[in-house]
Amino acid sequence: MQGKHCRVYSFGLGVEDRSLERSLSRSGCEIHCFDPSLKQPHLLQADMWLHRLSVDWRDPNPSFVAQHQHVKTILNEFGHAQVDVLKADMESAEWKILENLVLESVLDSVGQMLMEFHLHWAGFEVGGDDPSVVRYWYSLLKELERANFRLFHVYIDPNKPQLFLHQNILNASSSYTLSWVNTQWKP
Repeated sequence: MQGKHCRVYSFGLGVEDRSLERSLSRSGCEIHCFDPSLKQPHLLQADMWLHRLSVDWRDPNPSFVAQHQHVKTILNEFGHAQVDVLKADMESAEWKILENLVLESVLDSVGQMLMEFHLHWAGFEVGGDDPSVVRYWYSLLKELERANFRLFHVYIDPNKPQLFLHQNILNASSSYTLSWVNTQWKP
């Protein structure tokens, strides 16, 4: 897409609200939404590319045939060296996806990252006692910091239960959207 000044990857499972993506599209950004529940493999709709791909290692809806790939593979297959904005709401798979971004050395290819984190349980493929889970989460957040990402916005969903690892905690939420910017980003 020539003339587009930014590229956005949005990963989600049956995401109904694409208001951010629509707004960025109207601003001239190239938008790629990845959702394994789509019926068609690739579809251009309202100036956004919709792809039946998942970055999760398991299909949340096995009645649909979906391809599962890592972000680095997706970047390579689409011929994209960088993504200006990476958005993910993966319904408790976000910790393993973040771990894969670190392990694949993809973070230096991302300008901003917006991820919704669910804290009511450890997440897919994350095990151990509560202190071990919190240490794992903390280690991933420290890796983001080491990769020059700085937290610039936190959204706490007041409509979500006040749960943290299955425990009711006053003034907590089970869902947080965290937004980071890569301070060393060079588009």
